[in-house]
Amino acid sequence: MKLLMHTCCAPCSVYCIDTLRKEGIEPTLYWYNPNIHPYTEYKARRDCLKEYAQSINVQAIFEDEYGLDAFCKEAVKDLEHRCINYCYPIRLRKTFEYAKENGYDTVTTTLLYSIYQKHDLIKKYMEELSKEFGIEFFYRDFRVGFWEGHQKAHDLKLYMQKYCRLRF
Repeated sequence: MKLLMHTCCAPCSVYCIDTLRKEGIEPTLYWYNPNIHPYTEYKARRDCLKEYAQSINVQAIFEDEYGLDAFCKEAVKDLEHRCINYCYPIRLRKTFEYAKENGYDTVTTTLLYSIYQKHDLIKKYMEELSKEFGIEFFYRDFRVGFWEGHQKAHDLKLYMQKYCRLRF
């Protein structure tokens, strides 16, 4: 299995990576998060993930696109539903596109770890993308390890953001 895991930040990746490795699966992390703002927050999360990936010897790919203009144009259309209408689709579709172009046969996301995300919606959307791209969606409900992963990330002194996406 060649697994590409969309990764929103280092803290959310800790439990996911540990779990996958226990199952004998070595993920490749994929950073594509043009919905994180302001830039200082984007950079802090990206740089923390880079350092963490190196420290645990996991391959990571960084699509370094700070997409403020596109995000603002889309988010302003419906602020209350921006995650559903823009943030999830833009990141997850790009992950499947990258996977298809680069020979990955399986995709997952750390968004399935957070107790603060819209889990069922993410799962459904990834199932749809899986069919569209002909790539397996590797589903795990990583939320079962949320507090364990949170504590480990804290113990590792990883940058722990105070919010998931945009701060106005």
